[in-house]
Amino acid sequence: MASSSRAQVLNLYKVLLRESQKFSSYSYRTYAIRRVRDAFREKKSIDDFHEIQSLIYRAKENLGIIQRQVTIGHLYTTDKLIIESSGTQ
Repeated sequence: MASSSRAQVLNLYKVLLRESQKFSSYSYRTYAIRRVRDAFREKKSIDDFHEIQSLIYRAKENLGIIQRQVTIGHLYTTDKLIIESSGTQ
């Protein structure tokens, strides 16, 4: 892998992890982080330049999906239910 491709891949990996941290839901957050780590570990031994470029393109598409989902998740958050006790029984 060329050094510029390596730097680009490492930067993309960091950005994907950083964006995945922004999910408000614990389950979505841990799933996204796990998938990013697993996908990069699985593909780390690939040496073909064209395949690397294809994977970078797909990772950028997935980054866009994560960013949109995080935004949607923040738009439709629900307020926590607050139960007030009146003090009388």
